[in-house]
Amino acid sequence: MKSYEMDLSTGSLWKKMLVFSVPLMFSNILQVVFNMSDVAVVGKFSGPIALGAVGSTSILITLFTGLLIGLASGVNALTALYIGSKDTENIRKTVHTSAILCFGAGVLIAILGIALSEVILTIMNTKPELIGDAVIYLRIYLLGMPALALYNFGNAVLSAAGDTKRPLYYLSFAGIINVILNLFFVIVFHLGVVGVAVASIIAQYISAILILKLLLHTEEDFGLRLNNNDISRDIMSKLLKIGIPTAFQYSIFAIANLFVQTSVNSFDHVIVEGNSAAANADPLVYDMMAAFYTACTSFIAQNYGAGKKDRILKSYLIATLYSFLLGLTLGVGLYVLRYPFLSLFTNDNSVVEAGIMRLSIMALSYAISAFMDCTIAASRGLGQTIIPTIIVIMGSCIFRVAWIYTVFAYFGTIQSLYLLYAASWSITAVAEIIYFVWIYRKTTKLNLQ
Repeated sequence: MKSYEMDLSTGSLWKKMLVFSVPLMFSNILQVVFNMSDVAVVGKFSGPIALGAVGSTSILITLFTGLLIGLASGVNALTALYIGSKDTENIRKTVHTSAILCFGAGVLIAILGIALSEVILTIMNTKPELIGDAVIYLRIYLLGMPALALYNFGNAVLSAAGDTKRPLYYLSFAGIINVILNLFFVIVFHLGVVGVAVASIIAQYISAILILKLLLHTEEDFGLRLNNNDISRDIMSKLLKIGIPTAFQYSIFAIANLFVQTSVNSFDHVIVEGNSAAANADPLVYDMMAAFYTACTSFIAQNYGAGKKDRILKSYLIATLYSFLLGLTLGVGLYVLRYPFLSLFTNDNSVVEAGIMRLSIMALSYAISAFMDCTIAASRGLGQTIIPTIIVIMGSCIFRVAWIYTVFAYFGTIQSLYLLYAASWSITAVAEIIYFVWIYRKTTKLNLQ
């Protein structure tokens, strides 16, 4: 293999998992920072209406993006499996089939999203003064979905081969272009939400073009060939079996969080604003921890394909430990730096204090999510997603709604609401671990003897 790719089935797991995951962490954190820059630029130079319009679409954008990321997780797991087993024919079939599948999904989301934007935003009770700009922003942003789908596809393939560096380089370049165009379109041409949306889709197409160019020119088995017709119904079925439940999982989380936000909105505006300020920590922590979840799936799938039973379990344990320690370190660090962090988003001392109530609970809660998410990623590496998704729906979604109408309804405090995260992650993690242990023993016994 060339220097960018990494054989995940040999060598030190401790070292390789770090080398694999660190570029992913930077990729994930860059996406968060660049998205924050969109909000900051439009809020600073176009006023509160434009800011509110962009902000009102965030849940939908998270939902649509999550669907594509979930689909790409199937690409990552299956490609890594065949790379590990050195099955050249199925590697090629997986890459070419998933390219068509992901692009088609991106186009479908774009078409449906554009057609239904105004209806969905109306159903969400978007304020009348915001809905006009919100619809415009969302429709333009959705034009970038095919590009986002192709970037996620390419990133999934390269990650499966152990290459997490070049996607980082491409994303960094596209992100810098995004920030520059944001400032140019909004400050120079006064395009407001239109400018921010156009800058975003230009950046998305740049990153997609760069990653596709790499896959079209590489000599590796996972390269794309324009004259290749290796489209397989069997591979398509396997990709959908892994990808659809994961995509559904992302969408369910978004829906469950709507119930949480509704409960937060029952408090006065200071609590609501404090929650919003403190919630900016969530993507910073989650997305950095997610690097180890991707590593967990890739390492387990490659080693499963290579028939290395011991490395499967070790990969899971190491990834879980790394993600737990990272979540704990980031959570505690944010609490230590709570005043300067929250001051980035508000100058109101009462809002800062309200935000601290959230950070004080979440600081030690983030790390608990590692046991849930890393175990789901491990099951995905073994090709199992349906049961883990059902468990997540029960534990992290239905349980949260039940908590809101029982525990939160009884105590009525914001602290009792914030505690539902740790409680739901804990109960889901226990169930996910029990399932993973069972499927690991069953799968390895049948296939690795």
